[in-house]
Amino acid sequence: MIIGEKTFEIGKRPYIMGILNVTPDSFSDGGRYNRVEDALKQTQKMVEDGADLIDVGGESTRPGYIRITEEEELARVIPVIEAIKKRFDIPVSLDTYKAGVAEAGILAGADMINDIWGLKGDPAMAEVLAKHQTACCLMHNRFQPDYTDVLNDVISDLNESVKLAVSSGMKKDRLLVDPGIGFAKTYEQNLILLHHLEDLRQLGLPILLGTSRKSVIGLTLSLPPEEREEGTIATSVIGLMKGCSFFRVHDVAGNYRALKMAEAILDS
Repeated sequence: MIIGEKTFEIGKRPYIMGILNVTPDSFSDGGRYNRVEDALKQTQKMVEDGADLIDVGGESTRPGYIRITEEEELARVIPVIEAIKKRFDIPVSLDTYKAGVAEAGILAGADMINDIWGLKGDPAMAEVLAKHQTACCLMHNRFQPDYTDVLNDVISDLNESVKLAVSSGMKKDRLLVDPGIGFAKTYEQNLILLHHLEDLRQLGLPILLGTSRKSVIGLTLSLPPEEREEGTIATSVIGLMKGCSFFRVHDVAGNYRALKMAEAILDS
């Protein structure tokens, strides 16, 4: 798996994607890293704690989020991407589903696009990514959460995204998939997907798991977002056991330590 100028050896060890929300309204950390200086301090901490890449997001996609303009999103993310790339030697992912934002982000230094619509939200996205040969995380999502069989439907939908990417000229060694925990899925459906993550391996691509502080954890433990770290770590460890390679988290240190311990046991 190639992201920017770095090769990630899938199966060798788990990789951690640190979440950096430069938004005023994200469900867990909205408003904390809006200023470039604060974003850089948090990036420094995540790098020191073991992050392998940083995921910059300029628009909250929590349930019921308010869509913002491309101009507003660009004003939030471009200065942060440029500052991170100038100061740190680490791949940067841009969390966006808008082709215009993606292209500007790539030109500013973004090494990967994390698309919550798996190339289906903006018809121009696949073309932009193919033109720049930029890595992409294809996340599962649906406009209507109507499923016949949630596991098979998610795999089928993700396969459509993969085919769209490849037919547009993107290389498979720059793609990974994400089951989209918490997006257009009920509590029970999220648990089913987490229980059967290994089935996503049939897609033949690295799997990214993004569960950090999400409602499936909050509902299970009856806890607010800021108290969901142990639940997040539990999902990360199970994800590793089921074949996930990348873990998108807020608490890099805690997940890094837990995954390192789990990896030592699994490799023994």
